[in-house]
Amino acid sequence: MAQVEATTERIIAADAETVFDALADYSGTRAKLLPEQFSEYEVREGGDGEGTLVHWKLQATSKRVRDCLLEVGEPTDGQLVEKDRNSSMVTTWTVTPAGEGRSRAVVTTVWNGAGGIGGFFEKTFAPKGLGRIYDLVLARLAAEVEKTEIEESEVEK
Repeated sequence: MAQVEATTERIIAADAETVFDALADYSGTRAKLLPEQFSEYEVREGGDGEGTLVHWKLQATSKRVRDCLLEVGEPTDGQLVEKDRNSSMVTTWTVTPAGEGRSRAVVTTVWNGAGGIGGFFEKTFAPKGLGRIYDLVLARLAAEVEKTEIEESEVEK
């Protein structure tokens, strides 16, 4: 089995704390960010960052549905790690400052892939498919927090 990795990133026009807080808000914001490939979303414990236990089904392809039960940790500032109890999959979200009022959000998912020819195809195509899914999540995240930033700045006027 080879390790498979998919990484996606985006610069977001909001400060790192705002972006991180939105990502860590599993009981509110996070559900709004998920595209149609995610279903049966449910927060089972916690709901805000460290200590959260969240469930969803991820349909990466028409034939592949992964039932995920994720434990959330915060090993360092600006980082969320989601470890799937049902598989080897680990997703790490890292949010860092990227200049005045901007941040960089990076999402990396790794898992132990299949062996043989199936593993070759998984390692070749799965990162691209998962990358497209997480591109959508990051785009929705940007829209959500940039909207909040705009509303807050308009209130200050």
